[in-house]
Amino acid sequence: MSAEVYLGLGGNLGDPPATFRKAIELVSAFSKVLKVSKLYRSKPYGFSEQPDFYNAAAQISTKLPPLDLLACLQEIEQKLGKKVIRENGPRVIDLDLLLHGDETLNLPDLQLPHPGILQRDFVLRPLHDLNPSLCHPSWQKETLETALTDLGESYLLEDSNVLLDPVSLN
Repeated sequence: MSAEVYLGLGGNLGDPPATFRKAIELVSAFSKVLKVSKLYRSKPYGFSEQPDFYNAAAQISTKLPPLDLLACLQEIEQKLGKKVIRENGPRVIDLDLLLHGDETLNLPDLQLPHPGILQRDFVLRPLHDLNPSLCHPSWQKETLETALTDLGESYLLEDSNVLLDPVSLN
């Protein structure tokens, strides 16, 4: 049985749009890529002395359980040259498993839903592009729409009309 999954993509080193396209291509080897958001540029989160980030999100369908999917995503990050310089520091690519169906997990290596989704506009806005009414049972009645309305701090600087179109990958 396939699960509806949402991934976050982030990066601020090299050519993030090209890296994101390659990451989506690699994800399509083990999952069906349904939709990809536009690109957004945002201020760094956590550690400000670094270049601005690019962010996007992808909606996929996969038969992989969460931990197996996480392992595949981490393998893609390594193939694309991710090196952790410091927490919330600069990186070529960051692939986050944001939601895996209605799953709720709290493991050392994986928390679902991904923590902080509802407080970070650079995650919310790309997800909103994909599914404005998206919600999760652990969010009570909170949706992406209400979370965006209630946000305190904004990190987004701009968005682009560039879509990472999964159709061109099939």
